[in-house]
Amino acid sequence: MKAVVTGGAGFIGSHLVERLVKEGLKVTVIDNLSTGRIDNINELMSDIQFIEQDLSLPGNWQKVIEDSDVTFHMASLADIVPSIENPSLYYSSNVTSTLNIAEAARVSSSKVIYAASSSCYGIPDQYPTKEDTEIRLEYPYALTKRLGEELILHWGKVYRFPVVSTRFFNVYGTRSRTSGTYGAVFGIFLAQKLAGVPYTVVGDGTQTRDFSYVTDIVDGLIRAFRKDIVCEIINLGSGTSHSINTLVNLLGGDVVYIPKRPGEPSITQADITKAKALLGYSPKISFEEGVQKVLDNIDYWKDAPVWTPCSIAKATQAWFKELG
Repeated sequence: MKAVVTGGAGFIGSHLVERLVKEGLKVTVIDNLSTGRIDNINELMSDIQFIEQDLSLPGNWQKVIEDSDVTFHMASLADIVPSIENPSLYYSSNVTSTLNIAEAARVSSSKVIYAASSSCYGIPDQYPTKEDTEIRLEYPYALTKRLGEELILHWGKVYRFPVVSTRFFNVYGTRSRTSGTYGAVFGIFLAQKLAGVPYTVVGDGTQTRDFSYVTDIVDGLIRAFRKDIVCEIINLGSGTSHSINTLVNLLGGDVVYIPKRPGEPSITQADITKAKALLGYSPKISFEEGVQKVLDNIDYWKDAPVWTPCSIAKATQAWFKELG
């Protein structure tokens, strides 16, 4: 079978490509390398086709999707601050690109697995959070991922091709992003650990997150592809929640506390009842085991930017100004 992975040189995408190749699928990766790294898939290049392309623009890549059995749409711009500073870029990357993929998929009615975001829940009233929880969009990144989700599901319904939207919760693991953008906590903390500087913990560190190890998420994606389900929204997470203070204790090192930011929930925790029922999904990697896997590969983050309270305050000015 033929599979396309957009964003396949990125964090989650590269792990997915690796798994698909092992399972014997013919894989094409489409990535513009804006945040992905070709190093992530170098060892797989002899087994895959690679297309460097901007998905927001028409191109020959659309024919590849038309000819595929499944497209895993992993590509998107992430992080909150740059989405506030440049929302039109995020719309192009996360919405226009999804429209182009939907148009290509409907030609052959091939299946699409869409990487959605649990950020659509905003600050929910319910924990663990179910798929039918009220949508509360707090910033442009969340909006654009939600619009992409609505779009691909609508195209699937109207044009009768199978779509599964998987909402990710705080995915971490080896190969997570090392870009210069202030974003996910793991990349920030790992670079700080390598540099021997204190971890910049937001608030008092008691806030908890559903940290989900990347290979568990990939297993959920594969199951969403293999199962005969259409037009579904499914949470993919660990189903548990751990505090930032717990993460710091596992990593080891000193801490400095920085101001709490508006629009961030105190808790994220996925209700994965639906994933278990429809997919047979069952996360395998404990938080402690996952953190150790990351530490065993910490040199991956040796060139990542080292954030300090001062540089974070400067980088998040737009966040406090627009959402405060």
